[in-house]
Parts: sequence; C-alpha cells; structure tokens
Amino acid sequence: MQPSYNFLAHLIYLPVVIVLTWADAAGGSGHTTECLTIKSSPAQPGSFFNAMGNKFHRPIAVYLPPTAVLHGMILSIFFIPPILFLMQAGHYSRRAFIQQLSLNAGLAFMTLDNLAMFSPVEENATAPRASGTSIPRKLGIALVGLGKYAAGQLAPALQETQACYLAGIVTGTPEKARDWKAKYNIPDANIYNYDTFDNIRNNTDIDIVYVVLPNAMHAEYVIRAARAGKHVICEKPMAVTVEDCDRMIAACKEAGKMLSIGYRLHFEPHNLQMKQLGQNKVYGALKKIKADNGMGDAEGWRLDKKLAGGGPLMDVGIYCVQGARYTSGMEPIAVTAKEGPKTDPAKFASVEQSLTWQMEFPGGLTAECRSSYSEEMNLLRAEAEQGWFELSPAFPYSGIKGRTSDGPMDLPQVNQQARQMDDFAIAVSTDRPTPVPGEMGRQDVKILQAIYKAMETGQRVEI
Repeated sequence: MQPSYNFLAHLIYLPVVIVLTWADAAGGSGHTTECLTIKSSPAQPGSFFNAMGNKFHRPIAVYLPPTAVLHGMILSIFFIPPILFLMQAGHYSRRAFIQQLSLNAGLAFMTLDNLAMFSPVEENATAPRASGTSIPRKLGIALVGLGKYAAGQLAPALQETQACYLAGIVTGTPEKARDWKAKYNIPDANIYNYDTFDNIRNNTDIDIVYVVLPNAMHAEYVIRAARAGKHVICEKPMAVTVEDCDRMIAACKEAGKMLSIGYRLHFEPHNLQMKQLGQNKVYGALKKIKADNGMGDAEGWRLDKKLAGGGPLMDVGIYCVQGARYTSGMEPIAVTAKEGPKTDPAKFASVEQSLTWQMEFPGGLTAECRSSYSEEMNLLRAEAEQGWFELSPAFPYSGIKGRTSDGPMDLPQVNQQARQMDDFAIAVSTDRPTPVPGEMGRQDVKILQAIYKAMETGQRVEI
C-alpha cells in the first residue's frame, strides 16, 4: 500500500523542527534552565527560525521542554532515514512531502495547544504558551459597541481566551448594559456609556479597549482610548480615510500604547497556509490570485456612506485585499475597478451594491476580486507555475475549507477571535510587536481608497 505522505510528515515534523531548533541553538541562541529558547538573530541570516520570524514580521522564540528536545533528536535518527528512502524510491511526491513538512513546522506551534507557540521574549521573561504555562496575568478587555459582532463573536470568544478576559463594556443602550451585566457578571464600575467613556482611564481592570463601532467612529474612539492610557484593538477597516489612520497611529505612539487591527484570519490555520504556500513559492511563482467575498444582504449603518465609508468593499471586500496581500507577500502597485448594477437604487443610494476590481502586483501578478451586498461568495484562490491552492469558503468565522492541486488541506478549525485577542494580550504583556499593527490597517485603507477612485473615474490608479 502506498504510504501517506501526510501521515509521515505529521509523524516526523516535530523531530525535524526540534533538530533544526537544536542546530540553531548551537549557533549561539539563548538558553534557560527550564526550557530551550531559540531567538532569531540578524547574525544568523540562514537560520530556520530567523526565516520563520521574518515571515511572521517579528522575531520569534520557541519554547520546548528538554525532554522534547532529547526525544526529538532520538526520533529523528530513527525516522528520517526511512522517510528519505521512501522518497527516493518514488512512493510519494517529494514536493508534496516537503510542502506538508514545512507547513506543519510553520503552523503547528500556532495551531496546536499541546505544542509550543511562537512568541518573542526578553532573556529572563516567562514564556507565554497556549497552555501549560501561566502568563503574568490576564489582561482586561472592554468592548466599545455591543452590536452583532461583539455579541455573537467577541464576547463568546473572550470566554475561551487564556491571556485576556471580558472586563468591561461601553454602550449607549441601557437595556444592553443590563443584559450584558447579568450574562457576563460585569461590575457596575466597568460599564460605561459614550459620555462617560473617558473615565475609563481610572479603571485598572481594563488594559485593552476593543473598538467595534461603525467605521467612521473608529478614529475618535481609538484616539480617546489611547489618551486614556489603554492599548487598543480596532475592528477592520481601520478607518474611512488614510488621514484618520495617521491620527490613530500618532495618538497611540504619543501615548506609548499598542494599536492592533482586528484581522482574525492572520491567526487562522488555513489562511496561514495560503500565506506559506504563496510566499514560499511551494508551487512556483504566483501567476494569478482570485478573491471573492459577498453577502446576500446588508442593513443599517452599512448602507450609510457617512458611517461606513462605502459599501461591500469596505465591509467584506477588504478581506480580498488582505488575502491577496498575505498570499503574495507583496503590495499592489495599481488598481482598476468597475461598479456593478444597482437592482435597488433606493437601498443603495449612497454606497455601491457590488464591485469588481483588479490589483496589479510587481512581476506581472494580478488579483481579480469581487465584493457584493446582493450575492453570497467566499473564495481565495492562487494559481502558480506548478499548481494551485485555494480556500472555499475562505473568510467565514468557522468552516473554512482548503485544497491544493495535490489534495485537500488537513488543518484544524479554531476560534479565530480568541486567538487574535490572546495574541494581542501576549504582545502587550511581553512588549513585542503585534503582527497586525495599525500600519497594516492604514495600507488597506489606502488601497481601498484607490479602488474607489478607480471605480469613480474609470481610470487605472497607481498606489
């Protein structure tokens, strides 16, 4: 029977990663008495973990108990030679094996709770992990705006987080305040309205403010939160103009507080795999990206340009922009766009009903994208010189599925919002950068504004 490269790769990726870790450590990385600590270093440009750190846009450290290192080294001696023999005998694809092995190495630490997780540390810092190691303390998060996303996704996720918890709320609706207080046991002292919001500066229970308001209100409350001495997560899109983004970034820097954007898919295994496959050119150079994201309907402030800044492009099309950016690892240099027909002109009086656009990247790569408020669609696909890989659906809160020209992706479903908020809390606690900073949000808003300009003028717009 033909052996399964997926099973074999899963069997040996930990020993291989541990051996590589050990090799990196021998080159001068730091150690502690309780665990092996690997820190990427500019002095080691060829280092495996230095390369991984570059992929995640920050230095990384890996925490492994000494027994795991020893067992990994022993296992690698017994398992790697047979695997290499089977590869040489042609029982399965070398490219498929290497793909699975490299992806497991890159994703396992971020997606499996019983293994180590990537996180930079100071030399004597406590190593934060998904489980098994205590972090200094859980940080308190206050949700600002208690709409569907806060109620349906963020608050439930905060019941699963390990590095942070739901400490407070900000709402202009007294009924919601009463309901949330009863449901989540929130003290009266941690419940604010928009008039009393600035008093949050005096509340030591709240370390992080998560702004989940209509898009046009993001800038005001991010700036007020920073001035109140709180770290901030801002839901996407970051703002409705680049100028607002600049003010938000400046306010957080002036206050010495961290700013992160709510890009949950940067912590989701399938989308991380798209990033790995594309940026590592597992199937060769990318030739074309296709990204579609649409909803069958929309209501409320999403149809008001003054509050939303636009229509489906701002709301769901931003996922297409993000997907093309992290799959390619490149930034678009120009865009063209065309607005779709309006079947209900009154409903879509101030925003587009649908939109198609094309992004041009260096090297001839193009991304063809669509977004809509009248059609369900959800796809991220990349075509390369030697194969293809895609997610369908690509962007929902759960149920993401992926496949490649070599077969289906075998990756776990996770609570995206819990991982996103935990990562930011750990970043704050350990004083390391967030992988989804305000500058990333600003770049997306810059691209979105270029797309709208191309749609309105019918011209190609350079970015």
